[in-house]
Amino acid sequence: MSSFVLKIIAIITMFCDHLSYALWGEFSNLNYIGRIAFPIFAFQLTEGFIHTRSKKNYLYRLFVFAIASQIPFMLFCRLFNTTVVLNIFFTLFVGLIALIGYENCKNKYVGILLVACLSCTADFLKMDYGAFGILMIFIFYIFKDKKVLMNISYLALILLKYMPACIFYNFYYAYLLLIVSYFVPLIIINLYNGKKGPDAKYFMYLFYPIHLIILYTFNILFIH
Repeated sequence: MSSFVLKIIAIITMFCDHLSYALWGEFSNLNYIGRIAFPIFAFQLTEGFIHTRSKKNYLYRLFVFAIASQIPFMLFCRLFNTTVVLNIFFTLFVGLIALIGYENCKNKYVGILLVACLSCTADFLKMDYGAFGILMIFIFYIFKDKKVLMNISYLALILLKYMPACIFYNFYYAYLLLIVSYFVPLIIINLYNGKKGPDAKYFMYLFYPIHLIILYTFNILFIH
Protein backbone atom coordinates (compact mmCIF):
# COMPACT_ATOMS: atom_id res chain seq x y z
CA MET A 1 0.00 0.00 0.00
CA SER A 2 1.23 3.49 -0.84
CA SER A 3 1.04 6.49 1.46
CA PHE A 4 -1.92 7.71 -0.57
CA VAL A 5 -3.89 4.51 0.06
CA LEU A 6 -3.13 4.69 3.79
CA LYS A 7 -4.40 8.26 3.93
CA ILE A 8 -7.61 7.36 2.13
CA ILE A 9 -8.23 4.49 4.57
CA ALA A 10 -7.58 6.84 7.50
CA ILE A 11 -9.94 9.48 6.11
CA ILE A 12 -12.76 6.98 5.47
CA THR A 13 -12.48 5.37 8.90
CA MET A 14 -12.29 8.80 10.58
CA PHE A 15 -15.45 9.82 8.75
CA CYS A 16 -17.20 6.67 10.02
CA ASP A 17 -16.16 7.59 13.54
CA HIS A 18 -17.55 11.11 13.31
CA LEU A 19 -20.66 10.03 11.41
CA SER A 20 -21.70 7.95 14.40
CA TYR A 21 -21.78 11.00 16.66
CA ALA A 22 -23.56 13.10 14.04
CA LEU A 23 -26.32 10.48 13.67
CA TRP A 24 -26.76 9.25 17.24
CA GLY A 25 -24.69 11.51 19.49
CA GLU A 26 -23.07 8.53 21.16
CA PHE A 27 -20.66 5.63 20.66
CA SER A 28 -21.81 3.00 18.17
CA ASN A 29 -20.39 0.21 16.02
CA LEU A 30 -19.13 2.82 13.55
CA ASN A 31 -16.75 4.09 16.20
CA TYR A 32 -14.94 0.76 16.27
CA ILE A 33 -14.13 1.36 12.60
CA GLY A 34 -13.02 4.86 13.57
CA ARG A 35 -10.32 3.52 15.88
CA ILE A 36 -8.38 2.52 12.77
CA ALA A 37 -7.82 6.13 11.70
CA PHE A 38 -5.49 7.72 14.25
CA PRO A 39 -2.72 5.07 14.23
CA ILE A 40 -2.50 5.52 10.45
CA PHE A 41 -2.36 9.32 10.79
CA ALA A 42 0.32 8.94 13.49
CA PHE A 43 2.37 6.64 11.25
CA GLN A 44 1.98 8.99 8.29
CA LEU A 45 3.24 11.89 10.41
CA THR A 46 6.48 10.02 11.05
CA GLU A 47 6.82 9.31 7.34
CA GLY A 48 6.22 12.98 6.61
CA PHE A 49 8.84 13.94 9.18
CA ILE A 50 11.41 11.66 7.56
CA HIS A 51 10.75 12.72 3.98
CA THR A 52 9.71 16.38 4.20
CA ARG A 53 11.97 18.97 2.63
CA SER A 54 11.20 21.53 5.34
CA LYS A 55 10.28 20.54 8.88
CA LYS A 56 9.58 24.20 9.61
CA ASN A 57 6.96 24.37 6.85
CA TYR A 58 5.48 21.08 8.02
CA LEU A 59 5.08 22.47 11.54
CA TYR A 60 3.60 25.70 10.22
CA ARG A 61 1.11 23.81 8.05
CA LEU A 62 -0.11 21.66 10.96
CA PHE A 63 -0.44 24.68 13.24
CA VAL A 64 -2.42 26.70 10.68
CA PHE A 65 -4.88 23.86 10.12
CA ALA A 66 -5.09 23.20 13.87
CA ILE A 67 -6.25 26.79 14.38
CA ALA A 68 -8.54 26.71 11.35
CA SER A 69 -10.14 23.42 12.43
CA GLN A 70 -10.78 24.27 16.08
CA ILE A 71 -14.11 26.07 15.70
CA PRO A 72 -15.57 23.37 13.40
CA PHE A 73 -14.28 20.75 15.84
CA MET A 74 -15.82 22.51 18.86
CA LEU A 75 -19.16 22.89 17.09
CA PHE A 76 -19.13 19.23 16.17
CA CYS A 77 -18.17 18.15 19.71
CA ARG A 78 -21.12 20.09 21.13
CA LEU A 79 -23.38 17.47 19.56
CA PHE A 80 -22.31 14.91 22.15
CA ASN A 81 -19.90 16.49 24.66
CA THR A 82 -19.56 19.79 26.53
CA THR A 83 -15.85 19.35 27.32
CA VAL A 84 -13.51 21.61 25.33
CA VAL A 85 -10.93 19.48 23.51
CA LEU A 86 -8.21 20.53 21.07
CA ASN A 87 -8.51 18.90 17.67
CA ILE A 88 -6.27 16.21 16.21
CA PHE A 89 -4.07 18.69 14.30
CA PHE A 90 -2.84 20.04 17.64
CA THR A 91 -1.90 16.49 18.63
CA LEU A 92 -0.02 15.96 15.38
CA PHE A 93 1.62 19.39 15.77
CA VAL A 94 2.93 18.54 19.26
CA GLY A 95 3.91 15.07 18.03
CA LEU A 96 6.02 16.65 15.31
CA ILE A 97 7.63 19.00 17.85
CA ALA A 98 8.47 15.90 19.93
CA LEU A 99 10.19 14.24 16.96
CA ILE A 100 12.13 17.37 16.07
CA GLY A 101 13.16 17.87 19.70
CA TYR A 102 14.23 14.26 20.08
CA GLU A 103 16.29 14.36 16.90
CA ASN A 104 18.05 17.56 17.95
CA CYS A 105 18.96 16.33 21.43
CA LYS A 106 22.53 15.05 21.57
CA ASN A 107 21.64 13.11 24.70
CA LYS A 108 18.78 10.78 23.72
CA TYR A 109 17.73 10.33 27.36
CA VAL A 110 17.06 14.06 27.44
CA GLY A 111 15.17 13.63 24.19
CA ILE A 112 13.00 10.92 25.72
CA LEU A 113 12.35 13.16 28.73
CA LEU A 114 11.28 15.91 26.34
CA VAL A 115 8.85 13.54 24.62
CA ALA A 116 7.45 12.54 28.02
CA CYS A 117 6.94 16.20 28.97
CA LEU A 118 5.21 16.96 25.69
CA SER A 119 2.99 13.90 26.18
CA CYS A 120 1.93 15.22 29.58
CA THR A 121 1.33 18.63 28.01
CA ALA A 122 -0.97 17.08 25.41
CA ASP A 123 -3.00 15.50 28.21
CA PHE A 124 -3.05 18.68 30.29
CA LEU A 125 -4.28 20.78 27.34
CA LYS A 126 -6.89 18.12 26.51
CA MET A 127 -5.70 17.40 23.00
CA ASP A 128 -7.49 14.68 21.09
CA TYR A 129 -5.77 11.37 21.98
CA GLY A 130 -3.48 13.24 24.41
CA ALA A 131 -0.34 11.53 25.71
CA PHE A 132 -1.44 8.27 24.11
CA GLY A 133 -1.28 9.93 20.69
CA ILE A 134 2.14 11.53 21.22
CA LEU A 135 3.65 8.27 22.47
CA MET A 136 2.20 6.39 19.52
CA ILE A 137 3.85 8.83 17.11
CA PHE A 138 7.16 8.46 18.95
CA ILE A 139 6.99 4.64 18.85
CA PHE A 140 6.36 4.63 15.12
CA TYR A 141 9.36 6.90 14.64
CA ILE A 142 12.07 5.39 16.84
CA PHE A 143 11.27 1.86 15.65
CA LYS A 144 10.72 2.82 12.00
CA ASP A 145 13.47 0.42 10.86
CA LYS A 146 12.69 -2.32 13.41
CA LYS A 147 9.27 -3.70 12.55
CA VAL A 148 9.19 -6.34 15.29
CA LEU A 149 10.03 -3.83 18.02
CA MET A 150 7.54 -1.37 16.56
CA ASN A 151 4.76 -3.96 16.65
CA ILE A 152 5.60 -5.07 20.20
CA SER A 153 5.89 -1.50 21.51
CA TYR A 154 2.65 -0.51 19.84
CA LEU A 155 0.91 -3.50 21.42
CA ALA A 156 2.27 -2.51 24.84
CA LEU A 157 0.89 1.02 24.39
CA ILE A 158 -2.52 -0.31 23.33
CA LEU A 159 -2.60 -2.65 26.32
CA LEU A 160 -1.81 0.23 28.69
CA LYS A 161 -4.67 2.17 27.12
CA TYR A 162 -7.41 -0.47 27.13
CA MET A 163 -6.48 -3.27 29.53
CA PRO A 164 -7.54 -1.42 32.72
CA ALA A 165 -11.12 -1.29 31.41
CA CYS A 166 -10.88 -4.92 30.32
CA ILE A 167 -9.61 -6.09 33.73
CA PHE A 168 -11.54 -3.92 36.16
CA TYR A 169 -14.82 -3.52 34.33
CA ASN A 170 -14.80 -6.51 31.96
CA PHE A 171 -16.56 -4.44 29.31
CA TYR A 172 -16.84 -6.37 26.06
CA TYR A 173 -16.41 -3.16 24.08
CA ALA A 174 -13.01 -2.59 25.75
CA TYR A 175 -11.80 -5.95 24.43
CA LEU A 176 -13.17 -5.15 20.99
CA LEU A 177 -11.50 -1.73 21.03
CA LEU A 178 -8.23 -3.36 22.02
CA ILE A 179 -8.44 -5.82 19.13
CA VAL A 180 -9.52 -3.28 16.50
CA SER A 181 -7.09 -0.60 17.70
CA TYR A 182 -4.12 -2.96 17.56
CA PHE A 183 -4.52 -5.56 14.87
CA VAL A 184 -6.36 -3.77 12.07
CA PRO A 185 -4.24 -0.57 11.92
CA LEU A 186 -1.04 -2.57 12.35
CA ILE A 187 -1.91 -4.91 9.48
CA ILE A 188 -2.56 -1.89 7.26
CA ILE A 189 0.65 -0.11 8.36
CA ASN A 190 2.75 -3.22 7.80
CA LEU A 191 1.42 -3.41 4.24
CA TYR A 192 2.90 0.02 3.51
CA ASN A 193 5.34 -0.24 0.60
CA GLY A 194 7.24 3.03 1.16
CA LYS A 195 5.82 4.65 -1.98
CA LYS A 196 4.08 8.01 -1.94
CA GLY A 197 1.41 7.54 -4.60
CA PRO A 198 -0.73 10.51 -5.75
CA ASP A 199 -0.24 13.70 -3.75
CA ALA A 200 -3.24 14.10 -1.40
CA LYS A 201 -1.59 16.29 1.23
CA TYR A 202 -3.97 19.21 1.15
CA PHE A 203 -7.00 17.03 0.55
CA MET A 204 -6.48 15.47 3.99
CA TYR A 205 -5.91 18.85 5.63
CA LEU A 206 -9.02 20.38 4.07
CA PHE A 207 -11.22 17.32 4.51
CA TYR A 208 -10.95 17.44 8.28
CA PRO A 209 -12.60 20.82 9.01
CA ILE A 210 -14.95 20.61 6.03
CA HIS A 211 -16.42 17.22 6.95
CA LEU A 212 -16.90 18.37 10.56
CA ILE A 213 -18.90 21.39 9.37
CA ILE A 214 -20.97 19.20 7.03
CA LEU A 215 -21.76 16.64 9.75
CA TYR A 216 -22.59 19.37 12.27
CA THR A 217 -24.93 21.07 9.78
CA PHE A 218 -26.53 17.72 8.89
CA ASN A 219 -27.18 17.00 12.58
CA ILE A 220 -28.72 20.42 13.22
CA LEU A 221 -30.97 20.30 10.14
CA PHE A 222 -32.10 16.70 10.14
CA ILE A 223 -31.47 15.10 13.54
CA HIS A 224 -32.37 17.79 16.08
